Amino acid sequence: MNNRMRERAKAHMPMVLLTLLSIIQALALELTWEHIGEQSYLLEATWTAALGWLQIATTLLSILLIWLLYSTMVMRFRWVPSTSDTLFPFAIGIIEFTLIFTLGPETYMAWFIVLALLFAITHWSIQRIMVAARKDSENATFFSKVSPAILRDFLPTIAICAVLAGLGLAIGLTGDQAFLALLGMLLAAAAIIYQIFLNARYWQQAMALDDEPDPT
Repeated sequence: MNNRMRERAKAHMPMVLLTLLSIIQALALELTWEHIGEQSYLLEATWTAALGWLQIATTLLSILLIWLLYSTMVMRFRWVPSTSDTLFPFAIGIIEFTLIFTLGPETYMAWFIVLALLFAITHWSIQRIMVAARKDSENATFFSKVSPAILRDFLPTIAICAVLAGLGLAIGLTGDQAFLALLGMLLAAAAIIYQIFLNARYWQQAMALDDEPDPT
């Protein structure tokens, strides 16, 4: 009975996660579109408008990254799910909605801090899935080529989160809505684009490994 329940959970969890996440991402995109329609300053030829569009673009990139990370994860691996696997999408959704509500020049500090939190919890949730997937023999072909993550592997993510949160606090303390805001948004966008690139590379590696004979 236990084996049948585990197999059922492993078979259905990917569809459950993708369905849940697709609903959350659709709502996030709708909220972002509503924000764009309600903010008249975005149509003005000003520095504030330029930063506003960059902030919106970075927010959309973060939504895209979350979808790519989860969709490629559930399509590639099978694992015995835990309760937290079903709760993380809700937590990510709440943080995404908060990120969208903090769009605008009046709330730069909050936006940067929430973005750092979104970055952290998304990578935490993905890492938990990777740990569970490593324990499943069906993923042996991939994980036989990939060493378990150690603290050093998380340092770039920790650094990105710390820099984003630090920039948010600096903007709040100094009131600088020009240089610091531009620097922070460019760094955030670059970090997200780099993560998208890494995800695409790992996906290609996984697909190439699938063509190799299974060592088990």
